Amino acid sequence: MAAPPSSSSSPSTTNIMLAIFEKKTTSVDLYRPIRSYIAFNYSEREAQNLEDDLQTLKDLRSDLENPAKQPSPTARRDVLQSYFRALCVVETRFPISPDKDHVNAVTFTWHDAFKQKQKASQQNIHLEKAAVLFNLGAVYSQIGLSYDRSTVEGRRQAVQAFIGAAGAFAYLRDNAAAKASFGGSTTVDVSVECAGMLERLMLAQAQECVFENTIAKGSTPGVCAKISRQVGVYYEEAFAALNVAPLNQHFDKGWISHVQLKAALFYAEACYRYGLELHEKEEVAEEIARLRSGVSTLTEAKKSTKGAPAQLLDAINKLEANINRNLDRAVKENDRVYLMRVPSPSSLPPLPSFSMVKPMLMNEVLDASKEKMFASLVPDSSAKALSRYTEMVDDIIRTQAEKLQQGSELTRVRLKDMDLPDSILALEGHFTLPADLKEDVEAVQISGGPAGLEAELQQLRDLRRVNQELLVQTEELLQKEAREDAQFRGQFGTRWTRPHSSTLTKNLQDRLNRFAGNLKQAAESDARIERSVKDNSALMSILDCRPIESALPSLARPIMSLDANEDAIVGALKQSLRQLETLGAQRAGLEDMLKEMKRKDDILPKLMASTGSLEDLFKKEVSKYDPICEDIGQNIEAQEQLLFQIQAQNDQFSSIFNLEDYKASREKCYKQIQGAIAKYREIKENINEGLKFYVTLQDAITNVKQQCSDFVMTRNIQCREMMEDVQRNMAGLSFQDKNAGGYNSNYPGVGHQPQRPNPTDPQTVSHPTRAQTPPYQPTEQTSMSGYGYHPQSYASAPQPPPPYQVPPPHGAPYPPQQQQQPPPVSHEYGQPAYPGWRGPYYNAHAQQHGSLPRPPYTVQPPYPPSHQSGYYRPQ
Repeated sequence: MAAPPSSSSSPSTTNIMLAIFEKKTTSVDLYRPIRSYIAFNYSEREAQNLEDDLQTLKDLRSDLENPAKQPSPTARRDVLQSYFRALCVVETRFPISPDKDHVNAVTFTWHDAFKQKQKASQQNIHLEKAAVLFNLGAVYSQIGLSYDRSTVEGRRQAVQAFIGAAGAFAYLRDNAAAKASFGGSTTVDVSVECAGMLERLMLAQAQECVFENTIAKGSTPGVCAKISRQVGVYYEEAFAALNVAPLNQHFDKGWISHVQLKAALFYAEACYRYGLELHEKEEVAEEIARLRSGVSTLTEAKKSTKGAPAQLLDAINKLEANINRNLDRAVKENDRVYLMRVPSPSSLPPLPSFSMVKPMLMNEVLDASKEKMFASLVPDSSAKALSRYTEMVDDIIRTQAEKLQQGSELTRVRLKDMDLPDSILALEGHFTLPADLKEDVEAVQISGGPAGLEAELQQLRDLRRVNQELLVQTEELLQKEAREDAQFRGQFGTRWTRPHSSTLTKNLQDRLNRFAGNLKQAAESDARIERSVKDNSALMSILDCRPIESALPSLARPIMSLDANEDAIVGALKQSLRQLETLGAQRAGLEDMLKEMKRKDDILPKLMASTGSLEDLFKKEVSKYDPICEDIGQNIEAQEQLLFQIQAQNDQFSSIFNLEDYKASREKCYKQIQGAIAKYREIKENINEGLKFYVTLQDAITNVKQQCSDFVMTRNIQCREMMEDVQRNMAGLSFQDKNAGGYNSNYPGVGHQPQRPNPTDPQTVSHPTRAQTPPYQPTEQTSMSGYGYHPQSYASAPQPPPPYQVPPPHGAPYPPQQQQQPPPVSHEYGQPAYPGWRGPYYNAHAQQHGSLPRPPYTVQPPYPPSHQSGYYRPQ
């Protein structure tokens, strides 16, 4: 029965929620029947003394019958809690039933909360307690719906109310629903199934309020997705309960549609939020699959919208539009950029969820142990006697439980010493490995096993080849540029004044030389790995056995037998083991019986009614545990005798089947497997280290190759411009421009043959008016002065013009020849030579004579990575 929806709204989802209407009852007089019972069973004086308690009970029942007496839902909640505690007190003192010696003039009648025409009547207190608990949960739900859930504080208060409702329905399900159903006629609303469904519904609404607060405070999409998914899970559980008996014919379609749409809405909301997180991680394929799953769920749910409120349908439509928008964007990005295969939604793992709510524990709220009502009817002596009896029972159970545990432990140790039942299983071909060893073998086989090492070795070879090819390509770039520079230097002689290539590429050449040395040492390490694989292939081949148990030695029957009684011995031993297993199962059952008997052992009514000796009562009550104690003793004794019998049978079995030799060969096999696993892990680690090394080295060589390409491109530009300048000087042109503009460091590209200027062409003749403007003045962005006397990084700030740009003396035909000097220390291209790898791979030996020394400008960066192991490091 849904209460009217709240007027508040949420930006993320609908705020339509459900509240439960209370059950209705008829008037019942508790005062007179209970007073008569007290006067008859105790005394009239006792009844007079308890007049106030009887009046309080009467008033509480009257308040229960008339909800309008309470001014607010919270006051109604307090009345229900007080009345339930009073019922607990009444139950332990005044038995209500048709029995003539009990309170037999009281009949409780309650109507179903969802179908008012249905009602149930019982002459016991269980239906009354179940109905009060139901109404308590209903009032909690009404309190939750009364808060202003458009604010953070209002939603927080609503959460507390809804988890209170969930706690009340959970308490009803676990403590009162079953008893009410045994008392005669009952209604569906207080059944175990309905109470469980309502608990899930209230938890869903509480989690929904938490989700709205999470959205309001701007939590990450991943957190929102988890909380939203748990909302959907709670609604799905409630919807599942609504679709099975006895609830499937009890609720109207509006209820079912509401819960179904909410379940679909929050599943799709979780897909949408999770998709946002996946998009941030650029996991577009899974994002598409999740969004498609959400759209599919919403589409399916919209087919069952009969009775659903328009606000909920509007929220579903808005969410569907948002999901489709993100889905279209993700599909386009995947088609244009990522090109990833989209998995099917059915292959995806479940969405992660996280519950922020749980039912309120009602034990303390509804605990009647501190109630003073009718306290005089339970004397302290009875309470102390009950405590003493409880201690006696606890001592019996503790003693017997220790005996059972000791018997089980003794069996386990004795069987392990005799290697049973493993030896019997081995004889039948059912071999077993120790659990930890089996886990290690399974991990090796999952990773590919020794048979998969060849493919990984091929990956090493391929990566080494790629690195070598990159290195050769990079060296050819520099060699080609050097040849072209030498060609033009030979062509133009002293007029070719730019620095030699070798003076500018020394840093790059040093790094390439070091890369070559790295690759050489890496090849040696790869060869060692391949030799190790080859040398240990026989050892590791055992790991390829599937199942691994097939590699274990078998326990064979003796070749010759004098009396051929092997089968009889084995059969007798197996029969004894089965008997031992049966005794173990009996011990487990006996322990459960003890605990169940203690749980049901409630002698309080007998204590309160007893007029004789308490010791006699205790002796009688404790005696009901004697049969179980005797059974435990017999079980332990039978087990001890059976173990002696198994020991003798196992000795005979070991002698005939030569069990000691089998154990020795099995242990040897275990050690072989352990050695194979250790060697496999060592090789696997070395291969993985090699793969990491080659990938890292490839990045470094690629970086240097790019720097070489930039260097060659810059030299080509300088070459082209210098050729133009030299040829103009050779033609006797542009002397004034040269003096005015200084040295231009941009030259024509290699191989470009400019046309010789025509002295008769007026456009090529120098004019005084143009003498102050150089033919080309490079801008700061295009300046290529990095290869002069002060080379610098691409990232460095612009430097003043180099010395060779000073204008020559007037009348000089050429710029003055600059004296070549070795370039100073620099970090020309942003990085030093390939970073040194501190470890056994690169520096395997001391610096050899004639090898290239480490340049003084090389600065050690934080390299290699801290996770790199020692196998692929320099020695």
